[in-house]
Amino acid sequence: HQPLCRTRCVDLGTEGPPELSAEEPASGDGGKEYQAKVDFALKLGYSAETVRQVLSKLGPETLINDILGELVKLGSKSDGEQPARTLASTSSSSSSSSCGCSDALDGQRSNSPCPSDLLGDQDNLRPIVVDGSNVAMSHGNKEVFSCQGIQLAVDWFLERGHQNITVFVPAWRKEQSRPDAPITDQEILRRLEKEKILVFTPSRRVQGRRVVCYDDRFIVKLAYESDGIIVSNDNYRDLANEKPEWKKFIDERLLMYSFVNDK
Repeated sequence: HQPLCRTRCVDLGTEGPPELSAEEPASGDGGKEYQAKVDFALKLGYSAETVRQVLSKLGPETLINDILGELVKLGSKSDGEQPARTLASTSSSSSSSSCGCSDALDGQRSNSPCPSDLLGDQDNLRPIVVDGSNVAMSHGNKEVFSCQGIQLAVDWFLERGHQNITVFVPAWRKEQSRPDAPITDQEILRRLEKEKILVFTPSRRVQGRRVVCYDDRFIVKLAYESDGIIVSNDNYRDLANEKPEWKKFIDERLLMYSFVNDK
């Protein structure tokens, strides 16, 4: 480098893109808040490079909702540009890169990801395991089991490219709504079950009393074994105390949420 060069240089080498710390605040509460936003985006399966680009563009003080919005826009833009790149590569084989993306007409390589990169990003998204009871009761203000809340959660992840989504709901929720256990939009449960997204955990009646399985155990076990993400506002404290590896997993992979105007 020239003696007067004061720009921080990063040697990519063979280790891939630079770490996210390039734009990270040095220390204090700002650094913790920045890292929390990074961790949140990484939990949803976005690549480290994509998150770094968004934070560099919007700034470390940007609200998490705005960051997610930009990540979604970035993904949509890449998808929209894919057909044009494919057409260009078939008409100009001499300017094609090793992954099949063509150079731009002015000789500069496109910054958009190659189709193989887009597929790779989708493959890198973690499995999602949804605590259906927690989500439905939260959407129903803890008074009604609102199946619409489950549908909204599933749609949110599907729109972001997730394909491996599992929702656990106790089987007794298939029963008719009662004053002591109101439920709305019950047909959503059966539809999601047919789509192999929703799984009913076992339950039965013994001498007039309902016996149910502990669905939280199904949720944590599947998420742990599939290296996925748990969507719930429950902290699973009892299960975290059972196994050290479950405690560490719950601490790192629990994704909490909130509903605002059915979003």
